[in-house]
Amino acid sequence: MTASHTPSHAGLGLRRALLPQLAAMDDGAVDFLECAPDNWIGVGGRNGAALAQLAARFPLTCHGLSLSLGGTAPLDTQLLSRTREFLDRHDVALYSEHLSYCSDDGHLYDLLPIPFTDEAVRHVAARIRQTQDALGRRIAVENVSYYAAPHQALAEIDFILAVLAEADCDLLLDVNNLCVNAHNHGYDARAFLARLPAARIASLHIAGHYDDEGGLKIDTHGAPVRGDVWQLLAQAYARFGVRPTLLERDFGFPPLGELLAEVERIRSLQAAAERVAERAEPAHV
Repeated sequence: MTASHTPSHAGLGLRRALLPQLAAMDDGAVDFLECAPDNWIGVGGRNGAALAQLAARFPLTCHGLSLSLGGTAPLDTQLLSRTREFLDRHDVALYSEHLSYCSDDGHLYDLLPIPFTDEAVRHVAARIRQTQDALGRRIAVENVSYYAAPHQALAEIDFILAVLAEADCDLLLDVNNLCVNAHNHGYDARAFLARLPAARIASLHIAGHYDDEGGLKIDTHGAPVRGDVWQLLAQAYARFGVRPTLLERDFGFPPLGELLAEVERIRSLQAAAERVAERAEPAHV
């Protein structure tokens, strides 16, 4: 498998609605941009040119949407081949997909939870290994938000740990999804963090969610990041050290300056975590 340098620090999701604003921002505004190859493979014209220009200015990471790693239909080998070409063309160091499924007889346009069973661990891990072989690189899988689980023979954390070990892959830790799931399903997010192996954490995501009147947290990616997610992000840095961290926003876009202010908040938390880590290092005599 190929190995390359992973972008560091704080990034922003590359969305078509933001293209004009992203093109106008300063080179130092973000450390990297993340896009979904599924939405850009084969795209030409004005949008394709805009992507190429941004990729020349900022490192790209990629986050897949359509592989359906937990599904039962054979993996889309044509999509895998085209994804590999896209990753190679743009020198992408980090590729991730969702630990979920999104297809049956056709695409379901949603990320649905995998049953937390030993059988599902073996099934999804085999598909992750097949994906890594096809892409010629190690990938990360993302913990997804869910509101009802089809079957839970294992706790969510035990399922994720088993998949990481069986597939020999990494984790994209979505801190917002962890916050949402911990609240909705009544478990301790900090205890969840404590059981994750630092060596497997490739990167982090944060996003906004909605607190409904009935007490449910709903993952939306359409609002500013909430305070409990910022707190959990700081705890993740304390546990794992600083990792590349992406701000996701999928709709309800504010002026770019508001998104960049959140990116700067990520950088501030990272700088604080690095200062703490430096003070904790033993002095060399």
